[in-house]
Amino acid sequence: MSLFNNQRLDNSTFKLDLDRLRRGWYSDKYFTNIAAMLTHLTNEGYTYAGSRPRLPEGISSAGIACGDIMVEMQWFTRRPGTTVIVGIDKALTILKEATGYFEDDKFINTAHNLEVWAVQDGATVKYGGDIHNIQPVMRVRGRYRDFAILETSTLGILARSSRVATNVYEALVASKGKQMLFFPARFDVDEVQAADGYAYQIAVQRYNYDYASSLDSQVSTDAQGDWWNGSGGGTISHSAVASFLGDTSEVMLNFARVLPASIPRIALVDFTNDSVGVSLQVCQAMFSEWLKLTQAGDNEQAKRFILNGVRLDTGSNMRDASVTPLGDPALDLGVNPRLVFKVREALDSAAENWDVPEEYRQAARDYCRSVRIVVSGGFNPEKIAKFEKLQVPVDTYAVGSYFFDNHGCTNTDFTADVVRVKLGNKWVNMAKVGRQPADNPDLIRVW
Repeated sequence: MSLFNNQRLDNSTFKLDLDRLRRGWYSDKYFTNIAAMLTHLTNEGYTYAGSRPRLPEGISSAGIACGDIMVEMQWFTRRPGTTVIVGIDKALTILKEATGYFEDDKFINTAHNLEVWAVQDGATVKYGGDIHNIQPVMRVRGRYRDFAILETSTLGILARSSRVATNVYEALVASKGKQMLFFPARFDVDEVQAADGYAYQIAVQRYNYDYASSLDSQVSTDAQGDWWNGSGGGTISHSAVASFLGDTSEVMLNFARVLPASIPRIALVDFTNDSVGVSLQVCQAMFSEWLKLTQAGDNEQAKRFILNGVRLDTGSNMRDASVTPLGDPALDLGVNPRLVFKVREALDSAAENWDVPEEYRQAARDYCRSVRIVVSGGFNPEKIAKFEKLQVPVDTYAVGSYFFDNHGCTNTDFTADVVRVKLGNKWVNMAKVGRQPADNPDLIRVW
């Protein structure tokens, strides 16, 4: 259930591979092995026969059927700082659809016997380094062997989705709420795109919620929008420019002529390593068509030739032709602040040099000044924060592989611990040394 719309996603969205999920195909083998062992012990009527139970004084170990042990398990992360939680709905769906056991090759679902608490997708948890002060995002009580094999899959979706969402959220904070294009699809297998795009969308909603903002979610593939009815967008590609013999203006004129006006016209302007020159060329070519159609009274067709933006994507080993060497050569490479300032200044003054009827002079100025600047290429919160500190005139950041980063301060691995067992009518602490049952006021009873 998302914190922002109170709607729960279910298996009609996730389309889980239920048969193999229930059989442990996606589980770490030690979970399937322990589940098989516990089932076998139940069938043979085993009760605890050890001599060193770790139980509180006055609690007897006699007659405890380990195969049918009832446990309390909690799921949590130790990512430093604040984590935006995503993946809860899929984890709950996994539990609801795959808790149980096989009997003569027929699956007996026992999810209704579980007691389940969880936070909502979009909730946040904090971790300050004290393992005794964690905030669980999910708590389950039930017969352990019925859901033991689901630990791997539930941890996996929580870890990945929360990592992506938190990385997106921190990039948005660094950008001070500027538009953030989600461009990491090419850096992982396509099967994860729907979950990743949903995590991004939840992060944008969380940012809007926290900062009273109204940012839109913009993904690059339709798959990334699958779970929330979004659709892919973007710019033109370098390959498109190559297909038009390196002529970016010609690409954009045909893009504008052929594709619906609802698709933003954003030109990729670094193909010839002259972002200023190409931005001006494209802007003038598009405006000329806009002006021709406007003068003819065809305002609907004229909308096709509104240039929404230019995207700077200079390689990190390249110095754009417009950037003269200054000081540290490394500062001149790639998409750097001086390049963005130069493009903005060139666009803002471009119309002054155009041969346009005087009555359209202001329209030409407005056209150029409304062209947005999109930057891409190695952006992360640190680089974004530097741009913002310098007040670089970026309108939109396109970010890719950073959203998958999972080391150091971005490590968002999740853990699931059994912390209590039920003996008779009493829940007894049974966490491994160094762990303990914890609480989170945002946990709500699910079923």
